[in-house]
Amino acid sequence: MNTFEIKNVDLFYSDFQALYNVNLTVKKNEITALIGPSGCGKSTLIKSLNRMNDLIDGCRITGKILLNDVDIYKDMDVNVLRKRVGMVFQKPNPFPMSIYDNIAYGPRVHGIKSKQQLDAIVEKSLRDAVIWDETKDRLKKSALSLSGGQQQRLCIARALSVEPEVLLMDEPTSALDPISTAKIEELVMELKQKYTVVIVTHNMQQATRISDNTGFFLMGELVEFGETEQIFSMPKDKRCEDYITGRFG
Repeated sequence: MNTFEIKNVDLFYSDFQALYNVNLTVKKNEITALIGPSGCGKSTLIKSLNRMNDLIDGCRITGKILLNDVDIYKDMDVNVLRKRVGMVFQKPNPFPMSIYDNIAYGPRVHGIKSKQQLDAIVEKSLRDAVIWDETKDRLKKSALSLSGGQQQRLCIARALSVEPEVLLMDEPTSALDPISTAKIEELVMELKQKYTVVIVTHNMQQATRISDNTGFFLMGELVEFGETEQIFSMPKDKRCEDYITGRFG
């Protein structure tokens, strides 16, 4: 079962072309990693999967991006899309409010008012993000009082609170220490039981540790895509091999 089908996607920022004819299938309940040097288009692609690029002036996209066979640019309301496809950014960005209110924010926006329901969602989301035990006695305290690693898990819990199908993660551990990184990686591997995950990472070891499939981007082009083990042990494209073996990048 596929979640996203990306077909012949070109993306432009005004006159600059950031993506060239990208074709990619994201499989359900698997972790797909996107790797490649800075500025190669991997973050641009992940942001187009929940239309974050809509916010950028002069951005236009051609081709098709289908979520379970529905064209997300033509046939889907952007608010519905962002409920189904959550996003976690590079730097933890909790709202300046309590831990509880951070998690309850999305469900409230989508019309859930009952305290009982919100309590249950907050607990479930924090448990799913493996941060309940660290936060259950301080739900009224500011989310900004948490450590960086805890803030990032809180942001993951916040994304999960509206029950998305897909979780997009744009370098979610690049601002974190090794211990927090390991916790997030463990968490991501657990999350694929319930969610489909697409992760952009600069860290090739991270891609090998946690992903099922890997795509290598270079200058806006998806050079190679396949099972992670194959990409890292027997890449078919010389540019991919050179990047993985550290000859450039």
